[in-house]
Amino acid sequence: MNKHEIASWLKSLLIAFGIALVIRVFLFSPYYVEGASMDPTLHDEEKIFVNKFEELNRGDIVIIRGDEKNYVKRLIGFPGDELEMKNDQLYINGQQWQEDYLAENREAAEGIVSKLTGDFGPLTVPSDHYYVMGDNRLVSLDSRNGLGFIEKERIIGVSEFVWYPFTSMRKVE
Repeated sequence: MNKHEIASWLKSLLIAFGIALVIRVFLFSPYYVEGASMDPTLHDEEKIFVNKFEELNRGDIVIIRGDEKNYVKRLIGFPGDELEMKNDQLYINGQQWQEDYLAENREAAEGIVSKLTGDFGPLTVPSDHYYVMGDNRLVSLDSRNGLGFIEKERIIGVSEFVWYPFTSMRKVE
């Protein structure tokens, strides 16, 4: 190989690295699920891709920047929302919110506990903050019991799909 060919290869590799870096930093990033707080939606040790530009919607699964680690939780409350949990039913601004993603956990909890999610509220989500909960409510550290209200700037992005293990590849819902 001559110097021109080497320079051409280096230039191509540098451009590819630059594009990959821009995509990773600004668009999509891989994250690792640690723990059982999102079971059965997401499982311990799964790897997910997160969209950093996705508009936030109620029910999205988001990545939250923590002090020492990141958290994966479901977005429940938006700034100004009034939230209340009573008799295992979530009310947002006085309207019952269907949490179909909890069906499997409710079934598994029957006979073990009287409620999957303990009563709370009513409480109002402060401006520029969000309220999050894990799908596995019996074991989740979330806004109810440790994380508190989440500042908007701590939300990294929205989970899009599981990419590993390859046998479990799927869109996150």
